[in-house]
Amino acid sequence: MLKLEHIDKRYTEHHALQDINVTFNPHETTVIVGPSGSGKSTLLRSLNLLERPDSGQYTIDDRTIDLSQPLTTDTLLWVRRKTGMVFQQPRMFDHLTIMGNMIEAPVHVLKQSKAQATKHAHELLAAVDLDNTADRYPYQLSGGQTQRVAIARAMAMAPDYLLLDEPTSALDPELEAQVLRVLNDLANDNQSMIIVTHNMDFARHAADRMLFLEDGKINFDGTPDEFFNKPTERINRFLNAFKFDQGEA
Repeated sequence: MLKLEHIDKRYTEHHALQDINVTFNPHETTVIVGPSGSGKSTLLRSLNLLERPDSGQYTIDDRTIDLSQPLTTDTLLWVRRKTGMVFQQPRMFDHLTIMGNMIEAPVHVLKQSKAQATKHAHELLAAVDLDNTADRYPYQLSGGQTQRVAIARAMAMAPDYLLLDEPTSALDPELEAQVLRVLNDLANDNQSMIIVTHNMDFARHAADRMLFLEDGKINFDGTPDEFFNKPTERINRFLNAFKFDQGEA
C-alpha cells in the first residue's frame, strides 16, 4: 500500500500539489489524467521521491515518512526499490548492450549474481517480445522497443509498484500500440501500476481506478465506468477535448 496524506508541493509561486490525500492499493492499475500542468507528473514523481513534497506524510506498507523532514539516503533508496519508474523518454547506458542495461542494477544494487540477473532479464525481455534484442545497443532500437525495454528493466528490480509517466506520448500510433499491449498484459497479471497518460482508450480498458487532477487537486477518484459513462460536467469537457467516443465499453 502507498498512502499520501496532506501532501503539498510548491514551485516558487505555483502550487503544484494541494493537500493531496490518496491511497494506492496493491494489484491495481490506477490511471492519472488531467489537463496539462495539473500536477499529474509531480504526483507520480513524488511517489518515487524524485520530487520532494514540502509537507505531508508518505506511508509505504507499515513505514511512514514525514516529508517535512530531511530524508536519508537509505530512505530514498528504500522508496525507489519499492517504486520502479519508467519515464516518457527513458535513458540507457549507450556503451552497454540491452542485456548489459538490464542487469546493471540487479547486479550492483540487488547484489544478484550475473547468471541469475541474466536469466531473469531474458525472461523479462521475452515477456515484452524483445529477447532477440539482448545483444543489440540502445541506438539500434526503435522508440517503441526502447520503451518496452525500459519497462522490462524497471521490472528487473522487482518493484512493488510500477510508475509510468506518459510512457507512449513520444511514440507514433503503431509504436504506441506495442507499448500499450505490454501494459495491458501487466495489468491483466495484476502488477501494481500507477500511470500518467493522455491515452483515454487505454485508460478506459486497462484501469481499475481513475484519478482526475486539476490545479494540483484530485477532483475525481473512482472507476473507469463512472469516469467515462457518468462524467461530471468538467470531466465531460475534458473528454470532449479528445473527441473521445463515450459509448459503451
